[in-house]
Amino acid sequence: MEIRKNRIKQRLRDGKHVIAIENLNNPDLVEQFAPNDPHCFWFEGEHFIVNPSNIGHLTRAADLINATSIVRVPRPEYQLIYHALDLGAQGVAVPHVKSKEDAELVVNASKFSPIGQRGMFTSRQGIGVENYFHKANDETFVLVFIEDLIAIENLDEILEVENIDVFFVGPGDLSQELGHIGQQNHPEVKKVVQEAINRITNKGKIAGTVANLSSYEWAMQTGAKFFLSGALDWISEGYDEFIEIAQKLDK
Repeated sequence: MEIRKNRIKQRLRDGKHVIAIENLNNPDLVEQFAPNDPHCFWFEGEHFIVNPSNIGHLTRAADLINATSIVRVPRPEYQLIYHALDLGAQGVAVPHVKSKEDAELVVNASKFSPIGQRGMFTSRQGIGVENYFHKANDETFVLVFIEDLIAIENLDEILEVENIDVFFVGPGDLSQELGHIGQQNHPEVKKVVQEAINRITNKGKIAGTVANLSSYEWAMQTGAKFFLSGALDWISEGYDEFIEIAQKLDK
């Protein structure tokens, strides 16, 4: 039995974009999205209810429709990171990586030897796979968040850490630190995000950022290749369009 290929790692290796869908933290909704052929699902464990009790069900649903599963863990903590992978995730997203040491911890927890020291356990991704521990590193996706001003200051050192697939510049928390709380599209916030993405790509690394309904056109021109988009934005847009058409019937 072969190890399941990580679809988004291959897309990024091929120079293609990746769209990660969040807000669908339900296995049935994941399955119903199959006709759209999604690249990956982002299951939210920092700000929402994703936890060890449901990671298995969510990631299994993603496996069934050939979409990569990413779990955002609550913080850069060794056991939290490899536990998400042990429960079936093909990738992890780690918030508030503020230093080179934080980034090294993430890699250490995500990868087996000789790259890291991930706890020895065969996850669902390894059941029946010959030499799983020698193959898992190649199919494990790792993303770190650059979302604090101290991380911007330390970015050059953070970028020295190998085996990180995406350095994700998060405008939400940056907006708060820059004094424009909740204004992810504020010009100063966009300026800082763009400058960080430039620094990432100039080092030959892959950058990511948020691409929601109000920012996706801008985001896709920044040089980033990985985009996080919330399904609720698009559902709301579609519903508003539906209501607008329906209201014409009332006139």
